[in-house]
Formats: sequence, C-alpha cells, structure tokens
Amino acid sequence: MGVIELCNSSSLCIGRAKPSCLIEKSRTRRIACMASSVPVREESQQKQCVTGDAFIRPHLRKLSPYQPILPFEVLSTRLGRKPEDIVKLDANENPYGPPPEVFDALGTMKFPYIYPDPESRTLRATLAEDSGLESEHILAGCGADELIDLIMRCVLDPGDKIVDCPPTFTMYEFDAAVNGAHVIKVPRNPDFSLDVERIAEVVEHEKPKCIFLTSPNNPDGSIIDDDTLLKILHLPILVILDEAYVEFSGMESKMKWVKKHENLIVLRTFSKRAGLAGLRVGYGAFPKSIIEFLWRAKQPYNVSVAAEAAACAALKNPAYLENVKVALVQERDRLFNLLKEVPFLDPYPSYSNFILCKVTSGMDAKKLKEDLATMGVMIRHYNNKELKGYVRVSVGKPEHTEALMKCLKHFY
Repeated sequence: MGVIELCNSSSLCIGRAKPSCLIEKSRTRRIACMASSVPVREESQQKQCVTGDAFIRPHLRKLSPYQPILPFEVLSTRLGRKPEDIVKLDANENPYGPPPEVFDALGTMKFPYIYPDPESRTLRATLAEDSGLESEHILAGCGADELIDLIMRCVLDPGDKIVDCPPTFTMYEFDAAVNGAHVIKVPRNPDFSLDVERIAEVVEHEKPKCIFLTSPNNPDGSIIDDDTLLKILHLPILVILDEAYVEFSGMESKMKWVKKHENLIVLRTFSKRAGLAGLRVGYGAFPKSIIEFLWRAKQPYNVSVAAEAAACAALKNPAYLENVKVALVQERDRLFNLLKEVPFLDPYPSYSNFILCKVTSGMDAKKLKEDLATMGVMIRHYNNKELKGYVRVSVGKPEHTEALMKCLKHFY
C-alpha cells in the first residue's frame, strides 16, 4: 500500500507525498491536543495497563506450543548422564549419522560469511539426479517443516479448512492453527488405514482446501497404497504427501507423480535418510503451476551454506546411505520380534524406522516412559486421545536395542 497522509479537512494524499502536502502549511490539517474529559493522571494509568500481548493476533493467544523432543545437552543435564550414555529412541533420528563426506564438506566450507544461494541450485541439481525429477519441480527448505508452513501460507486464508487424519504427525494441526485455519479430523481406522469414504464426504460437504497424508505414517509406520492415494487425488483437494520415512518402506517415492497430478505435493527430508536432522534440510516436489508461487513467498536464504553442502555431500555416497537403511530395516524387524515378547507391549508392524506399541496389562504408558528415562533410555509417549496408552520406540543400533530390552525386563 502507498503512504497515506492527511492534507486538509476534505482530502487525502495517497501514494508518495506531494510537495503541496509538505510545503503549503496553510492547507495541511493540523492535529492538536484537545482537552479531554479524562484526567491526565487517569489517562496515564490506562496507558500503563496495556500489555504486549494486546498486539498479538487473537487466535495465537490460544495457541498451545508444539512439544518438541529434548536435545542431548538438555537430557544430559536433566538425567545427570553423559550424552553418550543416553539411549535416545524418542525422535526417529538416524543413529548412524551422515556419511564421512559430510564432515569433510563442513570442515572445508570456503564462504560461510557469504549468504547462501537463495535457489539452492547445486542441491536441487543433485536432487534431480538422485530422484529422476527435473529440478524445476524441486524446492528445498529448512527441513520439511518449513515447507509445510510455506504451503499453508500460500494456500490458506484465515478460516479455510484442512483435513487431518489422526493419529499422525502433529505439525500439520499445529501449523494450521498458526495460520488461522480450521482442522477437520477424519480419524484413521483401527488398523491405522485411511477412511477414504469419510474423507470423500468431508471434501464434498466441507470444501477443505488441502489434506496432509503421511506414508509411512508417523507414529504407526503404516503405508498408503497406490489405489488409496489415487482415490484421494481424484477429489477436488490439494494433497500433500509427506514421505519423510519412505526410504524404510520398500516403496518408491511418488515425487515423479507431481508431473501428472496438479493437486499433488510430495515432501522429503534428509533428517532420517542421511542423518542430518540437526542441519535441517528438507525438499519438496511440486507441480510447476504451484511451485512458482512458493518461490515468491519463501524466505530468500532459507537453506544455509552448511546445510546445502552437507546434503550434497551425503548424496555423493549412495552406498553408505543404502547400507545404513538396510541396517535399520533389519534392526527394526529384530526389535519388533523382541517387543512382541514383552508381556505388557503390543507392537504394530512398521514400514518405517520406529515401532508403535500399545501398553497393556495395566501398565501406565507415561510412567513406563518416565521410568525408562531414569535408566537412560528415552522413548516417546503421547498425551493425545488417539494415542493414549501408546509409546513409540525408534529403531537404533543393535546395542541400543539390547539396552532397551535389558531395561524393559525390570518390569516383568
């Protein structure tokens, strides 16, 4: 908008201030301090009562903050243990870390004092080679989380609706709240599969703008088959498919599908696959008709020099990435079989690098999580109604599994 100035009692100067508004004092409307019925002291007191939150948008005053997982240094202080003595199985991180090329790349960065490439050209070209999808369909972000928020800012007006299918990644509901959108929940079936019929009904009657789907789904590890995905893509709704864990599923990414489905966005991340959770590198595949608007709205320097260098270096060693994936999938299967032997846990089959367990036999899920923490083993516990009485265990190295099982045996 242009600058608006009051010129005289009968006109407004809109746009750049004109000389007549600046020079002709006789025509400029004067603003005087008029006498008020409110005493000066009382008026001063009223001003002092204004607090900072009065400037915050109303819907954000009621927003509950997202509950992130605590980092090693905080856990170390709270538990009184060294970081290396903590078995961290609560955030689905890759315990093997990135390929050695990443550390070399970070140690030899030449221009950390120069702003990064706002288009992440080198990274996008490397991703195009890795995925088989042209770089003009790819946009990188500070983690997939940034892209989730960016999509909502570009698509949603305050009051618009999205479809969420709990239990699932809670960031979708959180970002919708931040952006002033309404969330229509279509709960998953008891086996965690999608209720496609109900989704179709909601799309028809509520006219939501987008739906967020995760495959494999977090926290249960279930996948969405192609037929189910196609049914949802045929609905008049933007489909955002989050493939943060697709490497562990044995399924091929749907990134290339964005070329034939104008209402599909696919999100990926380096956090799990390449062990770069701490450097925050995500990316998405978009139809050309959508991606141009995200380019306009995104922060210009959203992927740091370090993050881009690390991601490119990681992709130079596909053999390492493949070996780590195989190791985690094998350990997932072993962990699942061991958890089945625990009398108070009912684990669900998973296509990801974590296993969801229902806590049974009168055992309290929250207390189990807290008791394991005192032993130096961290797992995830949930407070939301869909997952009350459940815990989620990330897949670690074999020695992490052994430490977990040793601690669990204290309870039976």
